[in-house]
Amino acid sequence: MTRVTCVNAFIMVDARLVNVIVLGFAFMFIFTAFQTCSMIEQTVLKSFEEEHHNGTSSHHFSGSGYISLAIIYAVFALSNWGAPSVVSVCGPKWSMVVGGVTYALFIAGFLYPMEWSLYLTSVLVGIGAAVIWTGQGNFLTINSDTDTIGRNSGIFWALLQCSLFFGNLFVFFKFKGETKITDETRFTVYVVLLVVACIGVLFFFLLRNRRTSDSEDLLNINVSHSGEENRQGPLQALQRSFQLVRTKEILLLSVCFGYTGFELTFFSGVYGTCVGNTRYWEESKSYIGICGILIGVGEILGGATFGLFGKRTNRYGRDPIVFLGYVVHMACFYLIFINLPERSPIEDTFEISYIHPIKYIAFLCAFMLGLGDSCYNTQIYSILGFMFPEDSAPAFALFKFMQSLSAAAAFFYSSVLVLQWQLLILVISGTAGTLCFFLVEWSASAVSREGYMQI
Repeated sequence: MTRVTCVNAFIMVDARLVNVIVLGFAFMFIFTAFQTCSMIEQTVLKSFEEEHHNGTSSHHFSGSGYISLAIIYAVFALSNWGAPSVVSVCGPKWSMVVGGVTYALFIAGFLYPMEWSLYLTSVLVGIGAAVIWTGQGNFLTINSDTDTIGRNSGIFWALLQCSLFFGNLFVFFKFKGETKITDETRFTVYVVLLVVACIGVLFFFLLRNRRTSDSEDLLNINVSHSGEENRQGPLQALQRSFQLVRTKEILLLSVCFGYTGFELTFFSGVYGTCVGNTRYWEESKSYIGICGILIGVGEILGGATFGLFGKRTNRYGRDPIVFLGYVVHMACFYLIFINLPERSPIEDTFEISYIHPIKYIAFLCAFMLGLGDSCYNTQIYSILGFMFPEDSAPAFALFKFMQSLSAAAAFFYSSVLVLQWQLLILVISGTAGTLCFFLVEWSASAVSREGYMQI
């Protein structure tokens, strides 16, 4: 290999890594705004409703944060079928720009909440979410190879989950000492979140376009007989989605995808509400911010660790990391079960569960929720990029379809089911999803070791 070729190869690899880092920062800013917004949404809207029911305003509001989030994830699920076609036409970069704008519009609606704008922007961000996440999966794959897919997934995930740390740190200080969220506090918080979301959208413009074909050294279990690599049009992308959903690998992984949706709903919308509604603690509202920070710390620690050891993950398999996530989550659910009141997802309560609520256990559980979630998601990103390099957009769209479908269902039942039943759903779906992931991982590892591609 000539010196010029070596230099060119270094520049190519460096450009790929820079793309992954810039992508991570873009999502970090956008989801600093959105994840903070979703975590406090039910609490903020409940305070707004109470403020405008006490005669201080003629404006009547009865919108629900849980219903808003359920709409987002239901529309997200349906939109994932069309998202690969959008990415095929617009490319991953511009698809993510469009998706990012919808998040900014959603956040802007909280400056002065109205029911029609709350639910309309929920629909818009559901569509935008499908486009932005499908574009992200495609962009991450075409900037990775078999040695870097695990590392890049970990780097992206760690940067993404920094959003939970910064956003909730801001919320902690803004909500500290408040028993309800005033209009002034709400307006200040959402102006800041809107600016942060717009900064994230601007980061997308810094991304450099890569070649359209995916890495040749990733495993492809669905290559054509001729081995030709063609750019898919929008119709072909949609057809490929329907073909992939019938494969054994995607069907098994869908059980794991579904679990990530249930636990996403729990840690992003329900757990903070449970802590805030536990009135045994005088400053329970400010604890929402602390829990959000600790979820973020768990996510960042997991993503950074698995990013640093990405090559070892590919060498020894992804199943040990997923098993770690399973053990952490099951222990966490048990601690939540004994620590928080059963009606805390639904309303303010002074009730006591099996023990007097201990805030430090609540904080520990927040960290465990984040750590376990990072175990599952980094390895799902890794296995999809590894097994479906030529079908990365449809594969990631199907992942987000199943995840958002289960998340939507979870947000709907979260407003009526007490805590114990919600935890039981998580335990059952987590056990089934983990077993299904193991089956796919063992099969993919066997195919990779034998050195052939499955048709």
